[in-house]
Amino acid sequence: MGSVKRVVIGLLGTKLDGGVEPNRWDGWRPSVSLFQHEELLFDRFELLAEQQFSHLQNRVAEDVRLVSPETEVRRHVVDFGKDPWDLAAVYGALHEWARDYTFDPEREEYWVHITTGTHIAQISFFLLVEAGYVPAKLIQTSPRSIQRSSDPAGRYAVIDLDLSKYDALSTRFARDAVETTAFLKSGIATRNAGFNRLIDRIEQVALRSQAPMLLCGPTGAGKSQLARRIFELRKQRGGLRGSFVEMNCATLRGDTAASALFGHVRGSFTGAQKDRPGLLREADGGLLFLDEIGELGPDEQAMLLRALEDKTFLPVGSDKPVSSDFQLIAGTNRDLRESVVSGRFREDLLARIHLWTFELPALKQRREDIAPNLEFELERFARANGKQASFNKEARQAFLKFAEAADTLWSGNFRDLNAAITRMATLAPRGRIRVEEVDEEIARLRESWKRPGSTADAVDCISLEGLLDDEIDPFDRMQLAHVVAICRKSRTLSEAGRELFSVSRKKRAVTNDADRLKKYLAKFGLDFERCRA
Repeated sequence: MGSVKRVVIGLLGTKLDGGVEPNRWDGWRPSVSLFQHEELLFDRFELLAEQQFSHLQNRVAEDVRLVSPETEVRRHVVDFGKDPWDLAAVYGALHEWARDYTFDPEREEYWVHITTGTHIAQISFFLLVEAGYVPAKLIQTSPRSIQRSSDPAGRYAVIDLDLSKYDALSTRFARDAVETTAFLKSGIATRNAGFNRLIDRIEQVALRSQAPMLLCGPTGAGKSQLARRIFELRKQRGGLRGSFVEMNCATLRGDTAASALFGHVRGSFTGAQKDRPGLLREADGGLLFLDEIGELGPDEQAMLLRALEDKTFLPVGSDKPVSSDFQLIAGTNRDLRESVVSGRFREDLLARIHLWTFELPALKQRREDIAPNLEFELERFARANGKQASFNKEARQAFLKFAEAADTLWSGNFRDLNAAITRMATLAPRGRIRVEEVDEEIARLRESWKRPGSTADAVDCISLEGLLDDEIDPFDRMQLAHVVAICRKSRTLSEAGRELFSVSRKKRAVTNDADRLKKYLAKFGLDFERCRA
């Protein structure tokens, strides 16, 4: 034996390892056969068995010592529960044993014998080795022929799960996964970790499930574009044969709502001069995206629920049901749970569509993704308008400084970003966006985010750009933005201080609002005149 000890781990074979008569040595017994090969030497045998087979376990341990006196046999008890064919129970028991076992790969080399035990136990050991919970190679034994007595030692084969030997295969799988998620992100190399995890999960669901999906998030967060990419992905992978059909439910009103979704028959109402198939039938075999599903009326909600559950529905004015097998993706910028409480949305419909619910973050929650999205928006502009546009270096830096700042609202999310790029690219001389176009666009965006009569929104639009030398925490930034807004609309320092400290000043014997405000601004290197400027 060398300095590194060789250890084999195996389950007791309750059938094949059996036998107490002297002739048991004539047949092939998998656990004992491990030690009947002269070239296969082990320092230790970890023999696992359930409690009720302890007598047989002892017998096999004694026989191994007879065959291989230099091998130490250690016996372990495992509990597979009532059903040794229950994968979860068996895997859990072996996982627990492996977790408690002290592995020392620097001093010991491990092998797992996968011939004994039920098929479920063998699969479980295989998975534990593959996942790295047991740092071992696999060894498989078998008789040399159907006649077990022909050779008690039988034969063996070593299965090494070193995946480095399968680099081409594993690289291909990794590349496919990266390409799939990149496809869902329209090829944009997004940097926000939370968003990337979200896309990874959506990719798994899109390729494995045909159940409805619910995409939540503010208007402009990209729900419609993501729904279309999911459709295109499933179409590529052979999961869908039909079309992508999209409708914003906020545009459906009155008697035409049910007709648009479910179709109608000729003469069912005034103006119905011919049959109309409806969006659900158009989506047969494909994908139906209903954006702002919370805007659907109660009757349409009930009809949609039936269509999802039974794959059938009644067109308006018809007593003959029609069928359509489609996948639904719903979008909403509302909290549908609140809509259920207020009676605006059916609880049973929400239960049906929220099996897979994904919350898309607002643009201001993933500011690090603005930079990679710039190129995407410029490419989209080029495709739509037939001409190229790009930023010069200074203009790009100026726009990103504004776009990525914590106090930049992006109220319209990606719609605002798309509109901003479109305007700058359109106005750029010879397709080159300069600082002049950026400054003009920044002013335009700030103005568009203001809401007349709303103090809160006016404060939100305050930018601290140019006022601060260093970055500050978002908490301080929001508080300071409010203070700056009050200073800008006040004529004097005292007037601003009175408004800012209107509550606490009543509790003071001596009030000096101007001094309090002056000291607060000084913490950030500011004064009243600079704020007003």
